Amino acid sequence: MNWGAVGAPVHGAGTRNPERVLSLATVGLALLGLLALLAPWISPYDPSAPLGLETLRLVPPGMEHPLGTDRLSRDVLSRVLHGGRVSLLVGLFGAVVSLVLGVAVGLVSGFFGGWVDRVSMAVVDVFLAFPRLVLLIVVAALFRPSPWLLVGVLGFTLWPPIARLVRAEVLSVRDRGYVHAAEALGLGRVSILLRHVLPNVIAPVVVAGTLVVGDAVVLEAGLSFLGLGMPAGVPSWGAMIYEGLADPVDSWWVSVFPGMAIVATVLCVNLLGEGLRARIGRGAGG
Repeated sequence: MNWGAVGAPVHGAGTRNPERVLSLATVGLALLGLLALLAPWISPYDPSAPLGLETLRLVPPGMEHPLGTDRLSRDVLSRVLHGGRVSLLVGLFGAVVSLVLGVAVGLVSGFFGGWVDRVSMAVVDVFLAFPRLVLLIVVAALFRPSPWLLVGVLGFTLWPPIARLVRAEVLSVRDRGYVHAAEALGLGRVSILLRHVLPNVIAPVVVAGTLVVGDAVVLEAGLSFLGLGMPAGVPSWGAMIYEGLADPVDSWWVSVFPGMAIVATVLCVNLLGEGLRARIGRGAGG
């Protein structure tokens, strides 16, 4: 099975112990999600409000400010926590939109075949041929930035690999005995598609969905880095990295800590996908 169409999972010793990989990834994601969820209550300061004192600009990490402050005397820890709400929610909902579109197109294309398949795959090829980042930049630049715009844009550009994966799985399922038996019993094609085909292709889709979440988080951070993501004043990991580039040596903490948050999130998501892939593969082999 080709998982490279959606992402490149990490292969290694963890593949031999998918339960451990799944546990570590689940704990990591649960911790990140909990911190983001509780950000309004556990943040020591308002993430968007300057502390107001000139002496509190670019304060290095210490006891009072564990992750330091930025050029506007805002607490970096508070901004990282609130930025996680944006990145995780946009990544999650963007992945959901892409999964819905990709699964729908892949199911219809693979099951009905013929001209439906040809037209669907032609549309997928067009989307894959067009540089994704360029499309994201164009759409984000034309419209007023908002979380739901980002969700829609990310979901609308991440679905083609999912569609290809689902189509390939449907092609391998539609000629199996239970599908022909359902047709012989007189079940409608839509009923067969939803009751017999979809449940048997959902496992790889779940794995692919975890990888799409990581892609969405990185793309959201990239757009925010370019100033095309969240509105000004809303904490975002990508925007924080850009702000820290003004003086990356003497105020390294402004960009390093949000960058570490992005790396930790994507690593946990990819480990989750790798653990699920290995577990499904082991179950299929057993």
